[in-house]
Amino acid sequence: MSRIVVGVDPSDNARRALRWAVDESRLRGSHLQVVHAVARPDVLALPAVPDLPSHEELVAAGERFVEDLIASTDARGLTVSWDVQVRGVSELLCANAQGADLLVVGTRGMGGFRGLLLGSVTQQVVAHSPCPVVAVSDATDRPPADVGSDAPTA
Repeated sequence: MSRIVVGVDPSDNARRALRWAVDESRLRGSHLQVVHAVARPDVLALPAVPDLPSHEELVAAGERFVEDLIASTDARGLTVSWDVQVRGVSELLCANAQGADLLVVGTRGMGGFRGLLLGSVTQQVVAHSPCPVVAVSDATDRPPADVGSDAPTA
């Protein structure tokens, strides 16, 4: 069975990427693997905090996030697994993409060049992924612009 890997986080574009990956997995009859990298709290940026979450607590919270996200998506009939780790996002995605048929990520545009720029994670994944990458943006939800067309409008 083929395998599609999708990276998720709380962003809208990651949710779009998950929906795209679910649809593609259904179309191909592929196993869907959902990947989420949990951020470790930056101890230097925090004031004195007596009780930082443990590694296990961070992973458990990440797993609850992924379970809720999958439950909110129509993944019925698909074989779905997930990998949640406290690790760098690009590194985790590329490691999970080993042997996969496709890696799907959401993009994040910036400033006035929104839609032209990829987020830094997407750039890293595109540069280092061991398999083809699909980058899903909010442009996926918009109809294509009819630039330069002489067609009459209704």
